[in-house]
Amino acid sequence: FSKHAPRQMIEKIRYVWDSIPSQLAKENKKFVYGLVREGARAREYEDSLMWLSDAGEIIRTYNISKPDIPLKAYADLKSFKVFLLDVGLLRCMSGVSPKVILEGSRIFEEFKGALTEQYVCQELQLFKRLQTNYYWTSSSAAEVDFLVSDGMEVFPLECKAGLTMNAKSLKVYRQKYMPRLSLRTSLLPYSQNKEEGIVNIPLYLLFALHEELAGV
Repeated sequence: FSKHAPRQMIEKIRYVWDSIPSQLAKENKKFVYGLVREGARAREYEDSLMWLSDAGEIIRTYNISKPDIPLKAYADLKSFKVFLLDVGLLRCMSGVSPKVILEGSRIFEEFKGALTEQYVCQELQLFKRLQTNYYWTSSSAAEVDFLVSDGMEVFPLECKAGLTMNAKSLKVYRQKYMPRLSLRTSLLPYSQNKEEGIVNIPLYLLFALHEELAGV
């Protein structure tokens, strides 16, 4: 940052950058300026976020309350999440030991979801022809982690860090909007539930998402 950013922005960029792990650790991962620095306001730090985004250091995903085409037209530009460019970087910045991930730990369960969502976010950046930097929320506190669109349809994508498939928010979304296909990614093997229109894609196989959508 000291080498490339404008001098007057360096301190603010560092504050934003250092706040990202704690932003993602929250149950509601929406970016909150007050977590950057006490009393911080959007007008003070928006330019720092823009610099990090333009430099490719962060990924922003925007809240959608109405999943219609095009997604960009329905994005709330004031309500967004901020992810890093790499899941390994998030682990290092958070001070999480690799052993905790490999061996498992009871006290690691909550942040494991943040790492998983970070991983999925960066994998979705591979698909340049898809719109992926969006998520859905409703007034009933339901939230679907990502919305994926090919420009013709919108597909909900729910992320799971483990083997538990309790996806209440995805169920709420499906009942409300009846998508032709719903996606879920987890540690479980690949599976299709044709009756419900749900496909589970293993986390390690997420790079093949475009092939799944091509077959819809």
